[in-house]
Amino acid sequence: MRRLMLLRHAKTETDTPSGRDRDRRLDARGRKDAAEIGDWIGRHAPFPDTVMVSPAVRAKETWEIASQAMKEHAPLPEVEWVADLYGADPAQLLRIIRMASAADPKRLMLVGHNPGMHELSLALAGSGDAKGRQALADNLPTSGLAVFDFAVDDWNDVAFRRGALAIFVSPKVLRQA
Repeated sequence: MRRLMLLRHAKTETDTPSGRDRDRRLDARGRKDAAEIGDWIGRHAPFPDTVMVSPAVRAKETWEIASQAMKEHAPLPEVEWVADLYGADPAQLLRIIRMASAADPKRLMLVGHNPGMHELSLALAGSGDAKGRQALADNLPTSGLAVFDFAVDDWNDVAFRRGALAIFVSPKVLRQA
């Protein structure tokens, strides 16, 4: 069994002084949401063994804030900064996931961006939480987390439509609960 956690970066500023998309930082709501989702992850085992993070400032900040909140409850995972996560489409993201086979964590988290993360979520979901799949069909919002289980023993065997959505959660969903 392998568990994949897809975390979209938190809410960001609309522009940055450099004009570069990669340099956009989290805004106040994004910092709050990243802490909230990190706290949720830390209170809901199993926890990721490895986290792969996009090099974009907003993804790094999301992970840094979320991991600070997580560490109150859970051991922190190994972290890898993966340049190819920035702007990746579902096929590229699947290749990145399969790269995890070398280190072979049982639970892997990606921290990245839409549209790729949302499209990947839709492509992976073959079964699982029906209500979550319906909500996920609309969007993977900022600070949204989609968790998939795969009945495989190797990351190389992860494939589209073979994931079971275990849970879909976001700060907005948590506030409504």
